[in-house]
Amino acid sequence: MKIATWNVNGIRARYVQLCEWIARDRPDVICLQEIKATSDQVPAIQGELGNYWCYWHGGRAYSGVGLHLRKELYSTKPTYFHPAFDMENRMVTVQLGEITVASVYVPNGGRDFPAKMAFLKALGDWVEEFQARASPLVVCGDLNVARAEMDVHPKERKPNAIGQLPEERALLERIISYGLVDVCRALDPSNESLFTWWAPWRNHRQRNIGWRLDYLLASQSLFSRVVSCKVLTEVGTSDHAPVMATFSDTDQEAPIRQ
Repeated sequence: MKIATWNVNGIRARYVQLCEWIARDRPDVICLQEIKATSDQVPAIQGELGNYWCYWHGGRAYSGVGLHLRKELYSTKPTYFHPAFDMENRMVTVQLGEITVASVYVPNGGRDFPAKMAFLKALGDWVEEFQARASPLVVCGDLNVARAEMDVHPKERKPNAIGQLPEERALLERIISYGLVDVCRALDPSNESLFTWWAPWRNHRQRNIGWRLDYLLASQSLFSRVVSCKVLTEVGTSDHAPVMATFSDTDQEAPIRQ
């Protein structure tokens, strides 16, 4: 099973690219963030996206998430849920057998930093409930926090920058501490060039001067089934790149390191 996440930075601008990527990699579960559109503003479902159960949870020109499942694997339309702390169309979840998958877009914090902190705390409380029930969970999305210094290019490291603040990182660590694994980093622990977001100026993406803001967090029991996890830097023109993990049907002796 392939689970992928991508902050598209506007689904209407990136819809063709999304379809091209789907045709190439055929993810089974697609979590999207920052769709910046209501469901009636999303282009007509066509091509590869027509093979997915699609759920759009967005508002006009701001925020929004999507969660799509390939019909070949999931023959009946699923039921989608939103936790009580969801704000500004920032989170949607779906139950896939015993596994819950969430598409999450954490506030940037530039306009309202306390709201970002409150959202991260509530997300941690929500994840803790899954650990208490021993329920497998996958949290995908743009969490808008660079987990550690190595997750920011040296030219971009700023101790007072939102997204790099100790209090934000502490809340992200709290979320992960409730039985989750940061899949991409766990498979590639020493890579100081592993980024998922690049400022859209001065060729930062081409020069790989970026931040790691997009995550695929999985319960330990699911991590034992991970085959690979990649940042797809070649996909699309968003300022973010997709992250995609492949899971086997059974536990692996050792996941493939990138």
